[in-house]
Amino acid sequence: MDTQAVRSIENIVTSVRVLEGGGFPVRRPFPNPELDQVDPFLLLDHLGPTEWGPREAIGAPDHPHRGFETVTYLLAGENEHKDSKGNHGLLNPGDVQWMTAGSGVVHSEMPSPDFFEKGGKMHGFQIWINLPKERKMIPPRYQDTISEKIPEVILDDGKSKIRVIAGEFNGVKAVIETNTPILYLHVMLEPGMGFRQPASATDNIMAYLISGEGVFGEGENTRTAVEGQLVLFAHDGDEVSLRSSQDSSLELLLLGGTPINEPMVRYGPFVMNTKEEIFQAFRDFSK
Repeated sequence: MDTQAVRSIENIVTSVRVLEGGGFPVRRPFPNPELDQVDPFLLLDHLGPTEWGPREAIGAPDHPHRGFETVTYLLAGENEHKDSKGNHGLLNPGDVQWMTAGSGVVHSEMPSPDFFEKGGKMHGFQIWINLPKERKMIPPRYQDTISEKIPEVILDDGKSKIRVIAGEFNGVKAVIETNTPILYLHVMLEPGMGFRQPASATDNIMAYLISGEGVFGEGENTRTAVEGQLVLFAHDGDEVSLRSSQDSSLELLLLGGTPINEPMVRYGPFVMNTKEEIFQAFRDFSK
């Protein structure tokens, strides 16, 4: 007998469109006027998809970070990063960069020179994840993980699949290490396919729809969402249930994390616990 309780849906938030970095378009389900954060997640940006002509593509020039992590996941295009400590890398489709800013780094995220010259489609995600007080000033770290190293699980229909970027799905564990417990799954479902994912009662769990239409929850608690919407699961169960509609495939990110539940002061590129620490960050980066 199945004794697991499926979580109901707390809210569905529609993303807003904004310009970020040097002026590239993103869809942002949070932070926005409706939803500030989903502890420990601070921001979710859906980059594009944008078709750039030759020498048109825009990125994010040099900017500092301290006190949190940025996770970049590329679906299309080429993205080059450089930082103040001499690190350099190139992201191709399917690659992930998990950057722990920690005590601080100045870095840039720009279209690769080849992509800039030729143009093409740029599509991906950036997510910001808070760090707990005792880890905010740890040394910066990059985990650049190429697509081939991201574990994938094929579902029973032989076509639907789930990429395990962080955490675990169906016994398959991610290769990326996280500072706090994080679930990050890229879910691609054929029409009518679904699954359940265990979820600790304390964790915040959400799903962001990249494309298609999905059905979330079970029974009387079922809700439907579409591309560009964020589904927030309530804390009334130990599993989440989701499936694609019968006539639509579904692509989404399933994200979860254990709340940090600490005081937080956030100003632009710095996320600390007190105003004094924010002031110190500005002093440090203005030297």
